[in-house]
Amino acid sequence: MIAASGLRWLLSAVFAVPLLHGLWSAAAHGRTVAPRVDHALHAVMGLFMIAMVWPWGMDLPSDPQIVLFTAGALWFACTAPLRVGSAGRARAALAALPHVLMMGAMAWMVAVMDSDDMAAGHGGGSGMGDMPGMHMAGSSATAAMSLTGTGQRLTAVLLAVLLAAVALRELTRAFDLARTAPAVEPAAAGRNGVGALGPACHAAMGLGMAVMFVLLV
Repeated sequence: MIAASGLRWLLSAVFAVPLLHGLWSAAAHGRTVAPRVDHALHAVMGLFMIAMVWPWGMDLPSDPQIVLFTAGALWFACTAPLRVGSAGRARAALAALPHVLMMGAMAWMVAVMDSDDMAAGHGGGSGMGDMPGMHMAGSSATAAMSLTGTGQRLTAVLLAVLLAAVALRELTRAFDLARTAPAVEPAAAGRNGVGALGPACHAAMGLGMAVMFVLLV
């Protein structure tokens, strides 16, 4: 998807941050099932976002990705009421919203690449190598392809803005938590996921995805 090799490596490094953090957090001792699923989903999303940056990633089947990330969005949305704790329902829903957005945006990105291919009568389970519904850019372009439909482009712009807002919010949270870190016991921070690293990783994911959507326009 990305034609510029330097940008490929930069985005790969950005997406590797939530990938590695997700794997480490999912395997951390003492976590319950729900946090492990949360972190595993983010790790998988980081992996597939890295794949999307490189040409070989376009050959991956699209249908399993759409199902996976749609299920991921539903997971965060449906489990939000169960994570109320002392925060209250409104704050629990607000906390789940960025995760729902990122998972849903990922599913949309994959689906829009495959939608015209399905309309043309090709196999729905095909890879994304032909990138239907997209325009192949010239060799000097930053992105190797771009969306052609006006509605799709507007949606991509909207998602880019929302994801950038999420990244800014999470980065602000990371700075706030880093500043108050001495007031939190290290053991409790590791057990409950409190700390600056989690929001920083979400900020990296949101920023990287926002850049990818901008490059599609």
